[in-house]
Amino acid sequence: MPTLTYLDAIRQGIWEEMERDPSVFLLGEDIGAFGGAFKVTAGMLEKFGEDRVIDTPISESAIVGAAVGAALMGMRPVVEMQFMDFIACGFDQIVNMAAKIHYRWGPAVPIVIRGPSGAGVHGGPFHSQSNEMWFVHTPGLKVVMPATAYDAKGLIKAAIRDENPVIFYEHKFLYRRIKEEIPSEDYVVPLGKAAVRREGRDITVITYGAMVWTALEAAQELEKEGISLEVVDLRSLLPYDEELVLASVRKCSKVILLHEDTRTGGMAGELAALIAEKAFDDLDGPLLRVTAPDTPVPFSPPLEEYFLPTAQKVIGAARKLAAY
Repeated sequence: MPTLTYLDAIRQGIWEEMERDPSVFLLGEDIGAFGGAFKVTAGMLEKFGEDRVIDTPISESAIVGAAVGAALMGMRPVVEMQFMDFIACGFDQIVNMAAKIHYRWGPAVPIVIRGPSGAGVHGGPFHSQSNEMWFVHTPGLKVVMPATAYDAKGLIKAAIRDENPVIFYEHKFLYRRIKEEIPSEDYVVPLGKAAVRREGRDITVITYGAMVWTALEAAQELEKEGISLEVVDLRSLLPYDEELVLASVRKCSKVILLHEDTRTGGMAGELAALIAEKAFDDLDGPLLRVTAPDTPVPFSPPLEEYFLPTAQKVIGAARKLAAY
């Protein structure tokens, strides 16, 4: 099996879907001759031509609006946001058009809006945000955030084939750092299904995206102290895998909720409510959140390091829970 980076796995998944289905096409800023800001679409203009790899003006609202119209006419557009921070400029088209058209009058809106998100690369407050909860709160959308190269390919293929609008977050810190053997044969990873990345017995850590690797690093260190973490990777945030989450909570009875997003209104709070409602009697300690603070992402490398959740912060929370 070939070894691919997280970035190349996404690129290969899109490429294969374009070969498989002529209704799939791409649009976004600098995705053609330049190959995209991070080179996810490199070579696609030469392979598929300018009718299927379309460079757009710098107008996210126009890009998403065009994609919604194309989807309603039977196409399957894949939109690149140069940085997911700029998705805010297309917000109305996403939450008031793409997300609600099926509810209002029935047609499918099979679009994927994908791009780099997250911090850790000193991009500052406008190129480093984790803004997934804007869309997790919007019925009619699906929201996906892969942590591994295998999942990145399988989930992008599943997203392109889905009949619903899918917001697909790619953590830029993982693009070239994560590598994995990828099967040559066609496969998809189903949307809405979580995965247990590490079996454990004492504390469940529920997380997603780049923080999966932070949780695994913490679990490896804590194993030396006799504390066993189970790491659950949500993969999909909307819908999320309630069944697997509750099964892991009931198994371990103590829970850490970990995400890179800021604290208030984050996915951790949603999961805490679910666990309190449906697994309260299974808990042997308080639900602990390890998140970024409620500030913009700092540009300064030392401040960004302080801002981000780390393995040491997870370890501190786990020690507190283990002693509870």
